[in-house]
Amino acid sequence: MCGASTSGGAWYSRLEPFGRPADLPARRDDPRLGTAVTFWAGGEPGPRAGQAVLLGFPQDEGVRRNGGRPGAALAPAAIRHWLYRLTPWDGAEGADLTRVSLLDLGDVKIEGGLEATQEALAAVLAAVLARGAVPVVLGGGHETALGHYLGHARAGGPVAILNLDAHLDVRSCLNGLGHSGSPFRQALEHPTHPLPGRHYVCLGAQPHAVSRDHADYARRSGCAIRWCPDVRGRLASVFSSHCRRLKRDGCRLYVTLDADVVQTADVPAVSAPNTGGLAGVEVLECVRQAGATPGVASFDLVEICPPLDRDDQGARWAALAVWHFLAGLAMRE
Repeated sequence: MCGASTSGGAWYSRLEPFGRPADLPARRDDPRLGTAVTFWAGGEPGPRAGQAVLLGFPQDEGVRRNGGRPGAALAPAAIRHWLYRLTPWDGAEGADLTRVSLLDLGDVKIEGGLEATQEALAAVLAAVLARGAVPVVLGGGHETALGHYLGHARAGGPVAILNLDAHLDVRSCLNGLGHSGSPFRQALEHPTHPLPGRHYVCLGAQPHAVSRDHADYARRSGCAIRWCPDVRGRLASVFSSHCRRLKRDGCRLYVTLDADVVQTADVPAVSAPNTGGLAGVEVLECVRQAGATPGVASFDLVEICPPLDRDDQGARWAALAVWHFLAGLAMRE
């Protein structure tokens, strides 16, 4: 089991601000989301209960270790670029996104190796969760998930993970080091905060992309696997069913979206393209439901790879996914 030591200093010392974009449209009759965001500029932030807090994790060392195509470290900036150009309301559903009082805390500083940055992410998320705010994390590779999980572990109380993904990401560490394919095995086998297997669900796993050994490991551990053919066309209802079960266990819910669960026609810009993936609009519907579900305490989106993007298609889709999560969050009681 790979690990890392914690470092000293205030939790917000692990962050660097992301400044307000200078090129946002500024029409009074056509405001954009970026004009309704508070951009942290230093000092101790004060996230409050129910507030959405955006955080970038520009890290893809785990993708490199896993033999994938790097570039996801550039995703947080690319996603923000398109997210902040979307409207702050949803005309179809009447959701007012300004209700979530979005706070952009900038990016985790990438200092040291992968394990050090995962520890930094954990420290930041633990502080945000302790204040009752709702973190929205932009990865990065799926190594983001281990730091995200450890933030929940430090915040205390049981947590469950719902992973929208073509892969289970329960691979073994390589030479004792974690990577983008290992975060949930690392969570399940963590020496001090192991994730109970029944609290891990993977939705949209691809039969051609998951090895027998990995599926057997997940089943032996008590995890739930819902294959892509089984959830296609009814992803939101399957998601809702698992949310209800996990909430009965008293868990906070952490939803993680690996963009490679989506078909390549909609999202080409990922480390592992998925020609037979789920439709992008179906995944957006599920993400919106996640935002509207009170038990969902945090969300992340990973594996968008801007260097592989065409016409910013993947980054635009990812921005829309975050917008849908925020719209759902705005509709909560």
